[in-house]
Amino acid sequence: MKQIIIEEIERNQKEFYDISIYIGENPELGHEEFKASEILTRTLRKHDFSVELGTCNLPTAFTATFDSGKEGPVVAFMAEYDALPEVGHACGHNLIGTMGVAAGIGLSKVVSKTGGKVIVFGTPAEETSGGKVTMAEEGIFDSVDVALMVHPLDRYTKSGPSLAMDAIQFEFYGKSAHAAASPHQGINALDAVIQLFNSINALRQHITPDARIHGIISEGGKAANVVPDYAVAQFYVRAAKRSYVNELVEKVKHCAEGAALQTGATVKSSFYEFSYDDMITNNELSEAFTKELISLGVDEAEILDQRDGTGSLDMGNVSQVVPSIHPYIKITNENYACHTNEFREAAMSEQAREAMIRGAKAMALTGYEVLTNPVLLRKIKAEFKQGKL
Repeated sequence: MKQIIIEEIERNQKEFYDISIYIGENPELGHEEFKASEILTRTLRKHDFSVELGTCNLPTAFTATFDSGKEGPVVAFMAEYDALPEVGHACGHNLIGTMGVAAGIGLSKVVSKTGGKVIVFGTPAEETSGGKVTMAEEGIFDSVDVALMVHPLDRYTKSGPSLAMDAIQFEFYGKSAHAAASPHQGINALDAVIQLFNSINALRQHITPDARIHGIISEGGKAANVVPDYAVAQFYVRAAKRSYVNELVEKVKHCAEGAALQTGATVKSSFYEFSYDDMITNNELSEAFTKELISLGVDEAEILDQRDGTGSLDMGNVSQVVPSIHPYIKITNENYACHTNEFREAAMSEQAREAMIRGAKAMALTGYEVLTNPVLLRKIKAEFKQGKL
């Protein structure tokens, strides 16, 4: 059965190569990925998947299902395909989207024998508003038994944690005045923003090492000779656990209220992007994936342990509702960081396409283990349940 999966992915390898190149050469920002969504869903339909477009009213999201018609687990693969402003597919989502589709197609060729379902979820806007956040909130993943995706990197790394995150904005309202002739008649909203930054800098001494608070001044006035009556600061608040992010956000809000009191301004707070939950890697599922990766020829010594949770992923929201993994696969021998021009070029290379096929095979083979090994699935579910207690 596993050989059938491998042969199916290899038989369609040229098509998967072409798809990854097409998406890479046609970068689209979050919720604008119409070309990527179209080519991925067209490919899935060709392989007899039933495709629903516009999942959760997200125009470029999709749900593609291959149902064996028999009882069995539901294995889901995540496809991401949004690009970054200016640098295009510098996070390799042209590979991620294609990899998820290739894994789904490979596994679909054996489910008539194993039973169960294979689903490929098209999840837009990972880099911005996080399509998976909306999809998780609306219960799209509730009937899924396991969820898998693989991310490109400059090394092999097991699935690990990520940071929960809130994006919070503070708008300060003051009173304009001539900055030289009558400054005493004004209330400086920019001063309030500066006081907020100072307060947060003091707060950092008293937060746990895993936490991060970083921000910008997105609006600070229009002219130096006018007391600014409006100023805006935006912050990301991150930590290893959602509960601590919630606690920190309240402290940051208190800092903003204090800054407003000090300067006489008023303040309004709001969340300007979706909140990301922390990633809970299912280690049983992760080890199953690692085993398959090794079976495909990857040296075990090359596969590093879990990464530190220094970034935030909307896959974290998926992992809160279904056992999930988010490992990394090596696409370049160079030490390139994501979100750079160098990584974008690496994601278009022959080495990257070969890694993409390897990642698709490993995901599909892991999915096969879930479909056919009830002991493994029980362990996966027991770990997930324990982690939610």
